[in-house]
Formats: sequence, C-alpha cells, structure tokens
Amino acid sequence: MPSLTLRQWVGYAGFAIVFILVAAVAVWRGDILKAGLDPQVPFQTYEPPPAPDYARSDAWALQDARAPGADKAAIFFVHSTTYDGGKGWNGSIGDRKADAYLTRVVIPNYAGPFARSGAISAPRYRQASLYTRLTLREDAREARAFAYGDVDQAFGQWLSVHPDGPIILAGVEQGADLVARLVYERVANDAALRRRLVAVYLIDATVSLDRTTTLPACHTRTQTGCLVGWSQVGEGDEGAARRRLRRALVWNDRGQLVELADRPALCVNPVSGSDDGVLVPARRHLGAANATGLEWGVRPAFIDRQIATQCRDSLLRHTVLKSESFREFRGWADRRKARPYNLFYADTEADAHARLTAWEAQQAPGG
Repeated sequence: MPSLTLRQWVGYAGFAIVFILVAAVAVWRGDILKAGLDPQVPFQTYEPPPAPDYARSDAWALQDARAPGADKAAIFFVHSTTYDGGKGWNGSIGDRKADAYLTRVVIPNYAGPFARSGAISAPRYRQASLYTRLTLREDAREARAFAYGDVDQAFGQWLSVHPDGPIILAGVEQGADLVARLVYERVANDAALRRRLVAVYLIDATVSLDRTTTLPACHTRTQTGCLVGWSQVGEGDEGAARRRLRRALVWNDRGQLVELADRPALCVNPVSGSDDGVLVPARRHLGAANATGLEWGVRPAFIDRQIATQCRDSLLRHTVLKSESFREFRGWADRRKARPYNLFYADTEADAHARLTAWEAQQAPGG
C-alpha cells in the first residue's frame, strides 16, 4: 500500500480541522450568538438612550387606536421584546429594526385581540434587550428594571387622558412583566383604579402567586378586577418547561427582580378564563391566528377547536398546532421573542369582551 504524500496529509488535516470547526459551531452556535448580544459594559457605567416624551405622539406605537364598532374601554398595552441588543442594554425609541418587528408582528398578534374592547394605547419604551431575557446576570436585571421607569411614566400620562371609565391593562412577555409591576405599585392599592379595572392580561409571562393577594387571579370568565396570566409551553416539552421556570425572574416588594425558585406561578387558562387547573378539551378552543403583517383593525382568520389546554405545575400546557401558518421564524433571535402568531387570539378577545360586559353590568343601577 503506497504511503500518503505530504499534500494528502495536509488535505486530510485541513478537512479534519474544518469538520471540527463546523461541529463546534453546531454545538455552541446558541452560545456564540448569545455572546454577540452582550453589550460588554457594566450597566452602572452604561449610558442609556434619551428618554421618550409621552406628551408627544411619536412616543406611542398606538395612541387611542379604535377599531370600528369597538366598545368603550381604554386599554393600556405594553409590547414584548423587539430589540435584540449587542450595542446596548436598552433599546432606543425609534430603532428601525425593533419598530418593524413591533408593527409587523407584535401589535397585530397581541394588541389585536383587544381591539373590539375599546381604544388601545401602546407606549414605545427603552425596552431591555433580548439578551437580558437570556441571562440571570445582575446587569440584565437592572436593565429590565430601568425599562419599568418609562412604562410607569407612560401609564401616568395615559391615566391623565383617561381619568374615568373602564380600563384594561395588558402586556406580552417583557411587557407583561412590566405591567405586573404596575399592578403591584400603581393599581393594587388605589381604590379608584381598582373600581375601574376590568382585568389585567399578563400574556406569556411568569408571575409569582405570592404577589396576587391584593389583586387576585381570575376564577371565572365573568369576574372583574382580576389577573389573567399564563406562561405557555407545548405539551410534552419538558425541557422547555424546565428552562422557563429555571430562568423566570419575578418582582419582589422592593422593585427588584428575583428568581422564582420553587414558588408557584400564576396560571389562568385563556380558553376557560379560570385558574382551576382543569383540562380544557380542544373543542372549547375558540381560535388561533397568525395576524403577522395585517393592518391595524383587520381581524385575522381563526383556526379553532384545535388546542387542548391545562394549567399544570405553574405553566399552561397546550397541545401543538401543526399548520404551515404557525411556523416559527428562522432567525435565532426571532425564535426567542414572542411567537409570530397567537394561539389564543380569539379566546383572549372573547375573555376581554365577557369581562367588560360583566363590568358594565356591575355599574348599572342595582348591578
């Protein structure tokens, strides 16, 4: 058997090196991309972007947007993470890429279900980056707490424009976390606001049950002044379930984000409107929707009676909807944001309508 030439040895060695590099990228790709989003500067020395002025219309993604025939509630909606990071801990107002994702994906899929209930306002804010959702570092927690300052300011401005009448608060993912803190610090101990409150929607977020003593979880679909919240995961995906609970951060009574640890979390099933933990069959599911790219006020097509749900072990477990219309985006970063569709669009829409109807009945003489 002839011996290998030097050129052949070099060729084989080069192939082996390339193979090892490709394999390494495949194994550690997530870590590599995650590291690329790290601002590489301590939050305490970081200079955040300029603050928004909520008296200006350009500080709002939606400002009292009302669909034809909508009811009379005022809705304050806080959007999910749309800024990837890399350059800073918090995104600037008017970031073009983040705004495009907000307008195309988040607003139609997650603000859309509330359009029939009234006029929706959604503030832009110096949101914490996607990176802060992927690490438990103290810098990331401080960036998320910093974002709350903007939302608190926006809420105050919004209340000054809506001094009376029914209100609904809603948020998705990061936005839901910030709305939860608003509830603790601005709503729960304000009797006047509580009387106006139809419900609070904390979508795809983890909220500790030990903070729901003043403003309770919703037990029935006609209850008002209560919390509807859940963190969703596909049935049987125990890896995702463990990661969600392991990475979950919740607000303590000092306005700090702390690990959920082994405390139970809020779970109100959006299909039944109840926190009873009962398995809800797919026939009760009112409809999933992919509203990505739709203009504001356009109702999407629904796929109903497809998803069985159950609140179990602090998470909303749901069967998986297999449809080409409900595929995840391909980008690594986008797959870690709020989903580009809403599995419970029609259910959330019906829930808000039912609670608003119940609230209005309570205000009637003898109600």
